[in-house]
Amino acid sequence: MTEGFIKSADLAEAIASYNETLKNNPDDDVTWYDRAMALRDLGRYEEAIASFEKVVELRPEYDAAWNNLGVALTDLGRFTEAIASYDQALKIEPNNDAVWYNRGLALFNLERYEEAIDSYDRALKFKPDKEAAWYNRGLALFNLELYEEAIDSYDRALIIKPDDASSYYNKARCYALQSDVIRSIENLQKTIELNPEWREQAKTDSEFDRIRQEKQFQLLIKES
Repeated sequence: MTEGFIKSADLAEAIASYNETLKNNPDDDVTWYDRAMALRDLGRYEEAIASFEKVVELRPEYDAAWNNLGVALTDLGRFTEAIASYDQALKIEPNNDAVWYNRGLALFNLERYEEAIDSYDRALKFKPDKEAAWYNRGLALFNLELYEEAIDSYDRALIIKPDDASSYYNKARCYALQSDVIRSIENLQKTIELNPEWREQAKTDSEFDRIRQEKQFQLLIKES
């Protein structure tokens, strides 16, 4: 029996227990919350959303419930609704870096990149060593074609997580788009050293088209 199956069985058992508790105490916001988290862990997002909505109906000031409602909505691609939930959480606890970060992700998925960057910046104000916020800030800047600023964000991410191949890869893409062959190759080489699977990605990535015919690039993407 796999660990995943055991966990699923445990979660299903927990949900059954929560259901019994709620039969006797339907206004128990903590049980509704625990039920929602278990449902989300099982990928039953619609049911999780309904439970989180019950939590905030019973306890409107429960910022964690608003945040996790936003996460469940994000899981279903309902990004605009997710942002509204994150905003409710931030009204209650405006200094929560996780909520600002989650809000940034939802905005990014709506291609509202400037607003996403602002949310990432707010997350980083409260947690400067949040590597994922620096990395995703870089992605948003990349999509705005602000390549030098994107590189700076990836560099900040790498200070925190120096073995992150994806940050090096995205730096390589930024340099390639600026026709900086040497630095693009350097970062792509570091990427492949950390994770050779990125070589396949680079072979077809159009962001490298400006340097694709360079001998160094061809040697690097050739299978060893």
